[in-house]
Formats: sequence, C-alpha cells, structure tokens
Amino acid sequence: MPWNNQGDDGSGGNGGGPWGQQPRQRGPQPPNLESLLRQGQDRFKSAMPSGIGGGRGWMLILLIAIAIWGGSGFYRVQPDEQGVVMRFGAFVEKTPPGLHYHFPAPIESVLTPKVTIIHQIDIGLRPADRRTGARDVPEESLMLTQDENIVDIDFAVFWRIEDAADFLFNIQGQEITIKAAAESAMREVIGNVGIEAAQTEGRLQIEIDTRERLQQILDFYAAGVAVVDINLLKSDPPGAVIDAYRDVQRARADNERLQNEADAYKNDVIPRARGEAAQVTQAAEGYKEKVVAEATGDAERFNSIFAEYSKAKEVTTRRMFLETMELVLQGATKVIIDQKGGGGVVPYLPLPELQRRAGGGN
Repeated sequence: MPWNNQGDDGSGGNGGGPWGQQPRQRGPQPPNLESLLRQGQDRFKSAMPSGIGGGRGWMLILLIAIAIWGGSGFYRVQPDEQGVVMRFGAFVEKTPPGLHYHFPAPIESVLTPKVTIIHQIDIGLRPADRRTGARDVPEESLMLTQDENIVDIDFAVFWRIEDAADFLFNIQGQEITIKAAAESAMREVIGNVGIEAAQTEGRLQIEIDTRERLQQILDFYAAGVAVVDINLLKSDPPGAVIDAYRDVQRARADNERLQNEADAYKNDVIPRARGEAAQVTQAAEGYKEKVVAEATGDAERFNSIFAEYSKAKEVTTRRMFLETMELVLQGATKVIIDQKGGGGVVPYLPLPELQRRAGGGN
C-alpha cells in the first residue's frame, strides 16, 4: 500500500514507511530535466525583445535564419582558380572566375582549386633538405636504352591543372598517377634511342618526345592535366661503371681527333697532288702542241723548199749551202785570204785573238 513520506503522522512514530522508518539517502540525486528545460525557456524569453515570444516572433526568426542560409550560397572564384560545384557530392558544373551562386550546404558545395600554379615532380632523385643533400633513387632512374645499355636519368615534370573537374574526379592520387605516367613515358622514349643520343645530341628530342607521350597518356585517362615541360637533369651511365665509360669516351674522342687530323691532311695533300698533276698534264699538252707545230712548220718549209728546188736545182743548192754555212760559221772567228793577192801565203797576225786576251787581262 502507499506510504506517506511527510514526517511525523501524529501517532508518535517516525512514519515515512510501512515499517515506521525514514528511507536512507544513497549518493547525489540526478538533476530534474523538466526544471532545466523550464529555466532555459525562461532565459530565452527574457533575452528576446518584447512581443517576439508569440507566433509572429518565431516566424520572423525562421525567415531570418532562412535568409542567412540562402545567402551562404554566394561564392567567389578568383582569377587563378576554377570553381567546381557539387550537389550531394556529385559533380554538377564548372564555373569561371567571378561571383556565383549555388544551393547552400548541405545541398551543394564548391571547390576552387588553383589552375595557374605550375607544379613540379622530380623523378629519379629526391631534392635536398636541411639534413641531407639530393638523393638518387635508382629504382626510378635506371633505364634500358635501345642498344641494351643502362643509363641513369633524372628529370623533372612541370604540370598544371587544365580541367579542375577531371582532375578532381577522374583520377585518384593525382601526383602519384602523374609521376607513374611520366616514368613510363620516359622509359618508352629511352627504349627507342641509343646511349650516345641519350647523353649528347638527343637530349632535347628526348624531352620533346617524353612531354608529348606523357600528355597522350594523361589525356587518355582524362586527368585534366596539362604538361608544361620536361627537364632532363642528368643522363649518365650507372655509378658502378661510370669511370670505365669515361675511359671509353676519352678513347673515342682521341679516335675522332686523329680521324679529323687524317682527314685534314688528306684534304691538304690530295688537292695539291691533283693541282701538280694538272700542271704537268698542261705542260705536256703545251710541249706536244709546240713539237707538233714545229714539226708541221718544218715539214711545210721543207715542202716549199723542195718545190723551189724542183724549179731551179742549182740555184737552190747554192742557196742552201750558203745558208747552212752562215749558220755554222756565224759564231766562229774567220780569216779570209785572197789567193790572188801576193801570190802566196802572207804572214798572219791574229789580231782578234790578241784583242780577246787583252780584254780578259784587264
């Protein structure tokens, strides 16, 4: 049956229970929730202006809250950004720079990634920090060339976001994906060139081909990334064989130098020999023409003399004798003695000989 907990019942006993004793208190009592709620309502009403506690006041508060919530949908896209609107987490549209509006949260949300910043990814090495210097990563840098040689290549990829929506939603782990695609493209290009081209004159073409191939791969994945440039930082043989390789390079350089010297000597000797041969040939041609002309002239002269001789043999014979004697005796000292004068030999005084000796003595 019920019992009264109000103290003495007037019969002299303690009351408060069927057994005539007061219940024992055990620890702190929990707060009364109804009294706490009532106190909160009283404080809220006292804080509000007079007249708002009714239905109209609550409607005004609701309208203000809706206006604030609706105004939170305005957003601004900066010139170096691209807006990506999502509705319940799904892509809706892209927005250009400027002031725009979207349904407030939690209906829609906006991401504004930077699309003009040039990002860099290093492959084959890790950049220096405060504690350590640049560190080579052989598992990324060692590549096989077309002539089955191993080359150690370090390069950097420069890229930027071209389509923010594709960049955010089409690939996961964007930088890791770009790095893997760049390494794959470089290995493909290096596999089609020799080690000499990879280290010397072919470096620029390797950068161009790698950039084009990487862009093709990223476009195939619709990654929304534009490859700005590929910078080939190092293209050397592996460290274990680099000394031997440099010896080979020096030997090839010496061979090339000697070959160039031999070519220069050949280019000097051969033209000179050809010039001398042409000179001798021209001299022989001139001598031949001279001899042939002289022989032709002698033959014509003989024919003309023979024709005159046939007309007057005695006169021609005397003339030929005189001309021959003139040629023979024109340089000799002659003394002519008239046999009819003096009737005999006259003593001869060699005046010309004496004059010659006197002139030599002076």
